[in-house]
Amino acid sequence: MNFQITVQPSGREFAVERDETLLGAAIRQGIGLPYGCKDGACGSCKSKLLEGRVIHGAHQAKALSAEEEAQGLVLTCCATPQTDCVLEARTVPGAGEFPVLKLPSRVISIEKPAPDVAVIRMQLAANQNFQFHAGQYVEFILRDGARRSYSMANAPHNLGTPAAIELHIRHMPGGKFTDHVFGALKEKDILRMEGPFGSFFLREDSDKPIVLLASGTGFAPIKAILERIQHLGLTRPVHLYWGCRSQSDLYLHDWAAQTAAAMPTLRYVPVLSEPKAEDAWTGRTGFVHQAVLADLPDLAGFQVYACGAPIMVESAKRDFSAQGGLPADEFYADAFTSEADKHGA
Repeated sequence: MNFQITVQPSGREFAVERDETLLGAAIRQGIGLPYGCKDGACGSCKSKLLEGRVIHGAHQAKALSAEEEAQGLVLTCCATPQTDCVLEARTVPGAGEFPVLKLPSRVISIEKPAPDVAVIRMQLAANQNFQFHAGQYVEFILRDGARRSYSMANAPHNLGTPAAIELHIRHMPGGKFTDHVFGALKEKDILRMEGPFGSFFLREDSDKPIVLLASGTGFAPIKAILERIQHLGLTRPVHLYWGCRSQSDLYLHDWAAQTAAAMPTLRYVPVLSEPKAEDAWTGRTGFVHQAVLADLPDLAGFQVYACGAPIMVESAKRDFSAQGGLPADEFYADAFTSEADKHGA
């Protein structure tokens, strides 16, 4: 049995098959709903159920609390409809416009700009036209069917020859995939992946100044968005804040500084939360989102793109709205949820 889903205020409609999630069906049919992790951990897909009934699969309370559920809010990534439904959700122009493909990819190069960060380039199959928005991600499909998500760190115009996507992978000791990347992965290895996924990408129809906020390897999609801004020749002011623990974690600091030097509209502010004595760090310290508020106390006219650890994204969303006056619908985020995050560990 299929159920019919209507999305308001856009009026878009799509069908959901039995035991399929709302989001899974939307992605399959190219409907641009907002989402991030697809695992009930980040809350990016939260929408309002106006009519109908759904059943939720496993999800985290921080993504959707019991109180929010009682108010009619749903997580489309883990909600399965039991009836026809009417959903109130902000559709995302451009999300879903590129087909989701499963494709093999070959490791071209592996570099380690920091001891626990690998920058890998994956060659795209020449016979498959893989398209994506700067900021989106792919999922690697492991041999046991498990999946791991990583954002493209280069913009679509910057794939090089042969065409390849750049990914930034942090080593999580004990991690099924990252232990393999740091221990056994080598050039010419073939990995299976699927994508593009996600609604985290630049809203190009706005002229508002931009805050790009990253922590750790959350810098990857921010780098892609920055390349896109530069490629389009946009004149919108851009404020790039990159928060890391110590100086060695700023694994592409030179790239960011050189890009800022080449872009008159870009200001780059690295922030360290736990600088080491040997760093002799004279720059900003503390929490990266608080550095933004110290410099830009009035965010009412801005757009913010935040990517990194869930705690940073959640803190920024809360404080930018409460203290900086940022409109809730101008905060775009991609929380890098680890497997531990997804399972509430």
